[in-house]
Amino acid sequence: QVQLVESGGGLVQAGGSLRLSCAASGRTFSRYAMGWFRQTPGKEREFVAGLSWSGENTYYVDSVKGRFTISRDNAKNTVYLQMNSLNPEDTAVYYCAADPTGYTVRATTVAFWGQGTQVTVSS
Repeated sequence: QVQLVESGGGLVQAGGSLRLSCAASGRTFSRYAMGWFRQTPGKEREFVAGLSWSGENTYYVDSVKGRFTISRDNAKNTVYLQMNSLNPEDTAVYYCAADPTGYTVRATTVAFWGQGTQVTVSS
């Protein structure tokens, strides 16, 4: 069992930055691929970024490449999402996710979700 708690969301102006954190409980955190998804009202949850259990492999949706960076610290059981050059289209609830496959993160195989943190980017 893995419990995920996100933090770091908030209100920021366009062009600004935020850093999301996801603290995980459980001794098996390092075995999971970790990722971030986001969702806006009336839309499906969208994959944003993911990385393998070792952190060696990272994946991003095209719209955030070059702006967002995902990383993890297995010693601290924490995964991060550094978000730079934010724009209003990034406004959403961001969810942390743990995928037991260990390498990729897909909504269909995610085993644990966080409760979400709101990110709002004003123009």
